Amino acid sequence: MKISNRANAMQFSPIRKFNGMAIEAEAQGVKVYHLNIGQPDVKTPGCFMEAIKGFDKEVIAYAESGGITALQDAIIDYFKKYDISYERSDILVTAGGSEALTILFTSILDPGDEVLMVEPFYTNYDSFVKAACGKLVPITTSAENSYNYADREKIEQAITSNTRAICCINPGNPTGTVLSKKDMQLIVDIAKEHDLWIIADEVYREFAYDGRTAISFGNFEEAAERVVIVDSVSKRFSACGARIGCLVTKNEELQNVVMKIAQSRLCVSTLDQVGAAALYRLGPGYYEDVKAEYEGRRDAVYEEVMKIPGAFCKKPGGAFYMTVKLPVDDMEAFLTFLLKEYRVENETVLFAPEEGFYKTTGLGKDELRIAYVLQKEDLVKGVRLIRSGLEAFQNKK
Repeated sequence: MKISNRANAMQFSPIRKFNGMAIEAEAQGVKVYHLNIGQPDVKTPGCFMEAIKGFDKEVIAYAESGGITALQDAIIDYFKKYDISYERSDILVTAGGSEALTILFTSILDPGDEVLMVEPFYTNYDSFVKAACGKLVPITTSAENSYNYADREKIEQAITSNTRAICCINPGNPTGTVLSKKDMQLIVDIAKEHDLWIIADEVYREFAYDGRTAISFGNFEEAAERVVIVDSVSKRFSACGARIGCLVTKNEELQNVVMKIAQSRLCVSTLDQVGAAALYRLGPGYYEDVKAEYEGRRDAVYEEVMKIPGAFCKKPGGAFYMTVKLPVDDMEAFLTFLLKEYRVENETVLFAPEEGFYKTTGLGKDELRIAYVLQKEDLVKGVRLIRSGLEAFQNKK
């Protein structure tokens, strides 16, 4: 029996690719510091479970395909804080940001259509686009140029007659890049000139550091019909397992199309939506405390990373990831060594090799992504294991 070429072309997630080795090490009693995945250890706000406990219906029935009104209204009120006005019809509640992207690409792409994506990028984007029979076209950036991609020449060189959208993760994953208002205006102008969708992945919106502010593409009224915002409770509220996100657009034609797909999968978990509605109504104090925590973790990780001989890193301005270049030819081989052979006091470390975050062949082989989602002392231990492990790996050769 035949498996589709589309499915065979997809890759395993480089974020989870080495989980098996880590599990094997842990089964042998080894302590593994997980710096590979954006699973925060910050406590999920108690209002989530409190809201679910207060659910008093005798039957957990199907919700509306677009989402329960309590959650839609909470999302509307959340965006009002950023001077963005939405209606219920603008919001499709999804099973995490991932489903929002899957539904979106299915809705806007035909076979052979292209989507512009800045590399390095959140690796699952390539799979989302391939599943919709589209093609992801990279706009390459590097730490040496501060991961800047708001460059008219660079963007327009990648545009063809098949280009349908440009994706912007802001703040960025895996680089932590935060777009300025000027950067975003340029992207809006190019999208208008070339009739492109702007896919704004803003799930790390509150996590912008050093006095920066992550502006939303929803604030650009002149692009309201072409902007699609992807949002999620996973990172902002440390509720990754709740699997609640949303697709937000003022484009009525797109609203109708995404609803067709949403109705085919019936609805998103009713109880998780009840809990998520409470999360979206948290006050500003929550965001300030969590942002301060992640900013402190970033500083601790960056300080340790810069002690690694030969390391090169652009200090991230937001999100909770850091891309680091090391003097190695094959980061996956280095990580395999760490997980299978290297131990310090029966401890080792797991990170995400960054080759899989690039579309361009050969790039990222000497880079890794660190997710600073653990307590500071554990993050410091993890980076120190990378440093000492690198020396052992180089000496082994």
